[in-house]
Amino acid sequence: MLNFKSFFKLLAESFRDLLPIILVILFFQLAIIQVVPQNWLSTTIGLAIVGVGLAVFLLGLEVGIFPVGEGLASDFAHKGSTEWIILFAFMIGFGTTVAEPALLVIADKAAGISAGRIDAFVLRMVVAASVGFAIVIGVWRIIKGHPIHYYIISGYILVVAATFFSPKEIVGLAFDLGGVTTSTVTVPLVAALGIGLATTIKGRNPVLDGFGLIAFASLTPMIFVQFYGIYVYEFVDASAVVVPEIIHTAETAAAFDFNLLTLLKGVLSVATDVIPILAVILFFQYIILKKPIENLKEVLIGFGLVIIGLDAFIIGLEMGLFSLGETMALQLTQNDSKSTIYSFAFAIGFSTTMAEPSLTAIAKKAKQISDGKINDFILRIFVAFGVAIGISLGAFRIVNGGDIVYYIMVGYMFVIALTFIAPKYIIPIAYDSGGVTTSTVTVPLVAALGLGLATNIPGRDPLIDGFGLIAFASLFPMLTVMLYGVITDKMGVMGEHEKEEFQLSEFRHAIEDAENMGLSTVRVHGTDKRHSYKMAFSAVHIIVPRKNKEKALLAAKDAGASGVTIMDAHGMGLSEMDNFYNRLESEPDDVNLMFVVPSKKVDVIVSKVVKALDIVGDGDGISYAYPVTHLKGLRLKTEDL
Repeated sequence: MLNFKSFFKLLAESFRDLLPIILVILFFQLAIIQVVPQNWLSTTIGLAIVGVGLAVFLLGLEVGIFPVGEGLASDFAHKGSTEWIILFAFMIGFGTTVAEPALLVIADKAAGISAGRIDAFVLRMVVAASVGFAIVIGVWRIIKGHPIHYYIISGYILVVAATFFSPKEIVGLAFDLGGVTTSTVTVPLVAALGIGLATTIKGRNPVLDGFGLIAFASLTPMIFVQFYGIYVYEFVDASAVVVPEIIHTAETAAAFDFNLLTLLKGVLSVATDVIPILAVILFFQYIILKKPIENLKEVLIGFGLVIIGLDAFIIGLEMGLFSLGETMALQLTQNDSKSTIYSFAFAIGFSTTMAEPSLTAIAKKAKQISDGKINDFILRIFVAFGVAIGISLGAFRIVNGGDIVYYIMVGYMFVIALTFIAPKYIIPIAYDSGGVTTSTVTVPLVAALGLGLATNIPGRDPLIDGFGLIAFASLFPMLTVMLYGVITDKMGVMGEHEKEEFQLSEFRHAIEDAENMGLSTVRVHGTDKRHSYKMAFSAVHIIVPRKNKEKALLAAKDAGASGVTIMDAHGMGLSEMDNFYNRLESEPDDVNLMFVVPSKKVDVIVSKVVKALDIVGDGDGISYAYPVTHLKGLRLKTEDL
């Protein structure tokens, strides 16, 4: 809903998420590099703009993109036209990818360092077509209700198989392009499409079936680009173009040119990416479905907020992070300390992922769809840890050398193994997490780090070794998110609806227990569980002098008694009964210990207590037992059951 309360909540969350990036930059800049960056005021203003832009962007998603995406999916599902759904899926996938800014950056870099073999425009077309194909496959899976892991595992097999035929110059690039195809706008819209279909189609589960489209969009480019690379390096000759140096050494971050013309160009650039998506939506809504969009005014305002927020976000990044981050990456690669490089890779991976708009949007949606079973903030922390570990390992590969294929193959093996261990509801979200972590914030900094390392370390090739960090950043979140699912499953975390059902179930059980007098009802110590079943219980009474109370309790405990009721008792011998009136006002000098236990334990308890207190010899006391019925509310340990 469009209101100030929602905006200020998102604003607070945005600045909370930017805090790790600020701390990382300050620490490495001041403590490690020991240089105060110039244009620090511009950097500070840029970070503030990033926070505001992110909040505006997320508000626009909630108001415009999510509702219209889910509404379209629902209308298509009700219309029952599979052909139109598939066409819509392809157009959304292709249209949102072809103008993806991160793809433009990577394609231009690849064209520059491939000596003209790779054409940036053709590469973008190949990637965009692969994403369109991926969304079609994902939608088809939702319609048919097939388990996602069959598709994903088959895709991994194809990716690995293709690497054996692909030239080594293309493998790292192909893996990286699998991570940059899911843009800040694409991810929410594609997620809304999948969730909307899964919500509308009978027999589908929004959590199990709604997620996964992003995973397909990350996987298929790896296959398509490798086949493109096979063609290029087999049939296309390298041009005689002199390749300019890709990364230029910089001393300081350049200040952002903040003027009206720059702002207008930025808004126009973002609008160029967003308006085609809006055009596709309007075409299918009004021409194909012949149905007006509900709350059209709010939807248009939402798209406008997305454009303004994303533009402000990018401006803030350029003012505050991009140039500074690239400068820091270069300075660190020239540092002789490998541990510093790995630490920076980990820290920058974690902090940039926590501020990633696409991840924030998907995490919020996962929490909503899972009824609160998935905590959005904790999910993002697990994803960020995965990215941090992945980028650190990728930096290790570049520094120490090694073929990326072997790293990726081992990672896929772990993903496949965890797929069969993790709870089903987390698997599609885990697969999607690999695609949403490498977008607006992460890609430029990670790409700068990888190419900076490969350029400055002797014996490394920027084309072969410089790419690949984004692939690591996409792979490891799948592992950490599935581990998150395993942990929450073991902890018994429930959604709000599940909690209500559990409480109602407990209430129903309580009523049934109260009404069924033929069953004994016991609670399990240390848990909220209750068991009702037919089992013989007895009450064991041990009446002894007060001074022997502790000795009797220890003997009964050793024999298996788990609880006791202690009552005061008056003890009179036979000789005292003749004058018992004089004893009525005296203080109790005995105790009555009552143990309610399974009948099978009675003999052991009585025997142990009688022997310990010598009740049948010189000791004082009496013991007896009798069966009890209608037992309710007793608490026992698990082993007693």
